[in-house]
Amino acid sequence: MSTEDGERNGHAKEVVTDENIKKIHKMILNDRKLKLSEIADTLKISTESVHHIIHEYLGMRKLCAKWVPRELTYDQKQRRVDDSEQCLKMIKRNKPEILHRYVTIDETWLET
Repeated sequence: MSTEDGERNGHAKEVVTDENIKKIHKMILNDRKLKLSEIADTLKISTESVHHIIHEYLGMRKLCAKWVPRELTYDQKQRRVDDSEQCLKMIKRNKPEILHRYVTIDETWLET
């Protein structure tokens, strides 16, 4: 029986660097459908480390096969408000015509 620390699995501290975080973020912004394994192969680090960086440092999760931020930024929220206000103005201008032409979509709701 030994009282010494044995080797452990887990995230190596040296792979969670500002440089790797920036590289992963840039890769995801260029292609939001990237797989963890593709990012890991490119950077020569484990998929577990990539997963940890994406979730813990970048605050992203996979939604409908795309990486998206967990929360909307102020600008993204404001864009939704602006778009909604434009739609309301169009409806008020010509309600009968809009009701025949207006198309809505159903959003996918996921719990995290």
